[in-house]
Amino acid sequence: MKSGFVAVVGKANAGKSTLINVLVGEKVAIVSPKPQTTRDRILGVLTKKDYQIAFIDTPGIYRQGSLLNSTMQKTASDSAKDVDVILLVIDGHSGLAESDLKLIERFKKAGLPLVICLSKVDITTENLLISELKTLAELDVEVVPVSARRGKNLKELLKVLVSKFTIEEKIFSNDIVSDRGEKFMIAEIMREKILLKCEKEIPHGVAIIINTFKYLDEKDMYEISLDVICEKQNHKAILIGKGGNKIKEISSFARQDMEKFLDKKVFLTTYVKVEEDWRNSARLLKEYGYKKEGFSE
Repeated sequence: MKSGFVAVVGKANAGKSTLINVLVGEKVAIVSPKPQTTRDRILGVLTKKDYQIAFIDTPGIYRQGSLLNSTMQKTASDSAKDVDVILLVIDGHSGLAESDLKLIERFKKAGLPLVICLSKVDITTENLLISELKTLAELDVEVVPVSARRGKNLKELLKVLVSKFTIEEKIFSNDIVSDRGEKFMIAEIMREKILLKCEKEIPHGVAIIINTFKYLDEKDMYEISLDVICEKQNHKAILIGKGGNKIKEISSFARQDMEKFLDKKVFLTTYVKVEEDWRNSARLLKEYGYKKEGFSE
């Protein structure tokens, strides 16, 4: 038995969360095609007969802006320090950029085993893939091209990661798949649906606060109420929509995934509230779960 921690890092939209969800076999991180989907450090655990891998999903690396963004970038950097392997996910479909090469050099200097996961190869042209692999080979790094959605080369990726481990015992019990509780995942599911259903300027300024999370034994269902916090009054109007249609659509979409996650019926109540510029308020970041050091409780 070999075990280890793997920090999964990379630019926004490289496919980190999708990769972890597929490898772990359960949804432990939300996914959308928009930057800033992952805001926090999320642990997903894969346990097999001969090995156990604790994946740390981190926020996408991009230019900082708000205090929230700075916190997210610190999370990504800190997560890549105290691990056994750094797994740098690069979007193969987009082609290698100078920023990708700089990230490789940055993480090579960390002094930890580094594995490059070239993602989305199922939609990458053969000529581009060959060119990318040639460039990466010249950098003397270990590279595994994969397609998470098609399951291509995932076994090879796992084999390479495990080969770097030195711990010879399990870190977590077999039934652990994530360090995140149900309330955290319910909030993330709601945020995911907003990311998918709204224009980009709105979801980036949204936080989800769970007010009620209660299992009703007599009805065999969960009662959940939550606040969707946005930064501007016009964002609130867009989120609510004409006659409340937009927030009803989002809530219905979210409730379906919540019921799948909890394996129970859910009665969901959603409120939309405004907190001007909350992403730059240290007090509100802490109140909403984004502590200064980058980890939420």
